[in-house]
Amino acid sequence: MNLQNLINDVPVEGEYTLEGLDFITSGDQYLSFKLAEECYAVDILAVEEIRSWQEPTIIPNAPKEVIGVINMRGTIVPIVDLRIKFNVGQVSYTPTTVVIVLAIDTVDALRKVGFVVDAVEDVINAKAEEVKPYFELSGGIASRFVEGQINVNQAIVTVVNLRALHQFNDQSEVAYE
Repeated sequence: MNLQNLINDVPVEGEYTLEGLDFITSGDQYLSFKLAEECYAVDILAVEEIRSWQEPTIIPNAPKEVIGVINMRGTIVPIVDLRIKFNVGQVSYTPTTVVIVLAIDTVDALRKVGFVVDAVEDVINAKAEEVKPYFELSGGIASRFVEGQINVNQAIVTVVNLRALHQFNDQSEVAYE
């Protein structure tokens, strides 16, 4: 075993690895995904895992956007369908449907929640000044779910507010962990 080769594989500060892809940060990074016909993004540092779609176990009396729970290596993780939460598009599950498991820092704990999206798109680099304010329009998602918007090429990507995602429509939290 050559220790020098192992040392070369260890990321240095500011360098991250995501599923075999190495990249160096030069600003904030976001994982973008499709939901209906729109593109959204979340802070990549909150992404715990991207899982292929699997039917979750239904829990009775859950808020309507919580479609069930999964057991993720011993941790019970609620699964939220973002199309239901944002009230966009028809709910359907295709081969590109995935669950993005996020670690959301709440007031009292770090919570894991899985969010069903239509497809993962890309990793976006954007500096703080490139995230522009969001203006709520009728028919769009509620502004409480949005941190801002980024122009990427000719498209607009909506950056999702992670703390707002943790709140469910009935303003209660689902018991988990």
